[in-house]
Amino acid sequence: MENSEKSRGGRPRAFDPEAALDAAMHLFWEHGYEATSLAMLRKAMGLTPPQIYNAFTDKETLFRRALARYHEREVGFALDALGAPVPVKEAIRLLLMGAAEAYTRPGKPGGCLFISGALATSPQAQAIADELKTYRKATEAAIAARLGKGQEAGELPANLSVERLAKYLTGVMHGMSIQARDGASAEDLRALAGIALAAWAAEMRKAADSNGETDARPVLHD
Repeated sequence: MENSEKSRGGRPRAFDPEAALDAAMHLFWEHGYEATSLAMLRKAMGLTPPQIYNAFTDKETLFRRALARYHEREVGFALDALGAPVPVKEAIRLLLMGAAEAYTRPGKPGGCLFISGALATSPQAQAIADELKTYRKATEAAIAARLGKGQEAGELPANLSVERLAKYLTGVMHGMSIQARDGASAEDLRALAGIALAAWAAEMRKAADSNGETDARPVLHD
């Protein structure tokens, strides 16, 4: 795989593939997969088409590399929150408040690439949509796993559906991402997260105060 191309004078013109990948990641993050053209990538990455193809094969491969880069560099707040040695309610608070900050970082596109990268795609880009869905489902599963640990530790009601609560929390995060893309501030998103946490706390209190008959029903039921 070549990381250089000969200039008109015959001298190879080298480039930094890591910097080029970062530039592509930010472009996909801001505009989405299909709206990002080769011309836009050339300008942002500072490369010619042959250099892009030599280093990254094609646009789809480049996007997948960008997704891996995003996961490596931009979702640490979620990994830290879900892995923190704190009660589960605090872990979820850290997760949502971390999302509020991460989705509104100065100098970076608003929202989350996994959510906004391909909200609507043509049939030709279905494989990309499926890839993003896989990342989103992995986040939901990680949240459900953390809730499950809290439930096993007695921190959450036994009749709680951790899968449904995980869907609710990921839905909140999806909404926060879209709000950030529409210009919401970190303060706005923290307020949204606070409302979601208050709603969850109210649901938990209802479960704790319920009688034996309602205890048999799962919390966050359909």
